[in-house]
Amino acid sequence: MPHFFSGDELGAIKSISYAQGDNPKEWKASTTILVPASTSGHSKSIQNLALHSSGPESLLSAVRADGSASLYNTEGASLKVVHEWKESKLKEGQRFVGLESTEKGIYTCTSNGALRLTKPGQDGGEPSSSTVTLPMRLCEWRLSKDENTFAYGGNEVELSLWDTERAFSQGKEAPPQSASAESKKRKRGDQLLPGEIWRAKNVPNDHLGLRQPVHNTALTYLQPSTSTSHQHLLVGTANGNIRRYDTRAARRPVADWKGVGKTGGISTVEKGFHEHELFVADHGCTLAALDLRNGRTIYSYKGLAGAVSSIAPAHSFLASAAQDRFVRLHSTFGPPAEAGQQQEHKGEVLDKLYMKVIPTVIVWDGKTEGSSAEADDGAEGEDDVWDAMQAAESESEDEAKTSRRKEKKSRTA
Repeated sequence: MPHFFSGDELGAIKSISYAQGDNPKEWKASTTILVPASTSGHSKSIQNLALHSSGPESLLSAVRADGSASLYNTEGASLKVVHEWKESKLKEGQRFVGLESTEKGIYTCTSNGALRLTKPGQDGGEPSSSTVTLPMRLCEWRLSKDENTFAYGGNEVELSLWDTERAFSQGKEAPPQSASAESKKRKRGDQLLPGEIWRAKNVPNDHLGLRQPVHNTALTYLQPSTSTSHQHLLVGTANGNIRRYDTRAARRPVADWKGVGKTGGISTVEKGFHEHELFVADHGCTLAALDLRNGRTIYSYKGLAGAVSSIAPAHSFLASAAQDRFVRLHSTFGPPAEAGQQQEHKGEVLDKLYMKVIPTVIVWDGKTEGSSAEADDGAEGEDDVWDAMQAAESESEDEAKTSRRKEKKSRTA
């Protein structure tokens, strides 16, 4: 059964587990408070969560509005603190825009361009960290699955793809001030920065010949790639557009789907587990599934009364955290076999869990239950056996009928 971790505006971290009721469409949620809410108010608001599993051990990372960060061990009914630190470069009015927990360490990125890799000390060793200076006014930062590349975008910051190893090696060689000064000069000449692989180009001017503003508010990787220079990326913009990029094909988007976000632009995007499936939320009450082949909405979820701030796909499920204080569990169905066909099944809200404090982020634990799959396989096996028995019975009945007919004919003859 699906299991998630959520964070809220007062710094609490909770475990949310779902179990199916007697009715297949009935789901019940059980919550456990792992980290209690802070008494210092919204300064401890959880801005992002990231989970990394290595064998039986699972580590949960959390970053907060005051710049503090924590790494927890999730074994047991409570969280055990492994390492804590604070981002000194996070200033007032800025926030964390990226967090990833990996085997190498914990990556954090702030809106003012401070990218840090923190390595907690192992076996009694001292923790260490290294930083990279990126452009300011960032809105989203993502790391690829293989950790070889990362991408970012922001307010007047075009989508950019970087080589992770080269970026951190350059960060060690050059001081932050000179790197930022050099970046401004190179951007004027449209040249790539040290460690930068590819940078998008602004879309053409509008019908009045005016330059269109750049404001990328959300992004995600669409599929893994063996080549660092060839990536498929997708961004959401402040004017509600969804743009798909192929770094090998062009610097401008290969697809630009307009008006997907109805209110306030795109807030978050996540690639689903089904083929050609994408989930999109805006700053209104829209949460929808899109077909990546044509950009069409295949279905939208009903009953949302607040903007969705975070979503977490989990195979055939989707969890969402919204400003109306609800954490919801949704069902998901993949796009039709052929683009443009009618969608037979549409996702629904399976459960609504009211939270006393507004939830800010939700993540899936990444674990799948083997028992349900085995049960389904067993049921399918039983169905095959019954089908075979019925087929054998029907064949025996047919044979009996033919033999009776032959007997009648022989008697009349």
